[in-house]
Amino acid sequence: MPRFADISDVEGIMSLYKAVARNAGGIAREVGEITPDYVRGNLEKSCENGICLVVENPVNDRQLLGEIHCYKLQPTVFNHILSELTIVVHPDVQQKGIGKLLFSSLLKHIEEVRNDILRVELIVRESNTRAQAFYQQIGFKQEGRFEKRIDTKSGSFEADIPMAWFNANFDRKSF
Repeated sequence: MPRFADISDVEGIMSLYKAVARNAGGIAREVGEITPDYVRGNLEKSCENGICLVVENPVNDRQLLGEIHCYKLQPTVFNHILSELTIVVHPDVQQKGIGKLLFSSLLKHIEEVRNDILRVELIVRESNTRAQAFYQQIGFKQEGRFEKRIDTKSGSFEADIPMAWFNANFDRKSF
């Protein structure tokens, strides 16, 4: 089961991100860009005004098999939004339901506890059609295209696809 992450998870999250980054298309950042400062920054923002969930390896709880996080942006006109959503699942356990478990736990928590949140945003590569289909299946809607946003490092560019999910239990008075 997922649990809420805390600052002590920096090392485990960094190791997980590096494992995912070694596979092309797994995460936008390259291995060398995944630093303690980068991971700590995301984790601190998520713990402070967003959500970060992790799934531990049941055999070795020091190893993380998956992580999802999102947090509020500045300025306060965006206070009803969780953005910068990132999900990673260790390459050895992809397609085993961990991503679905993380997303369902995140969205359930928002619906049940975070009625101050109206919208959750993510961006996905146009070539990652499997992820797009999954996101649509769990209620995300495509909201456009950012043309030629991603440098594929092979001489071409591809679009990023912005998507959003809306919390049916949002209460304007709560935020």
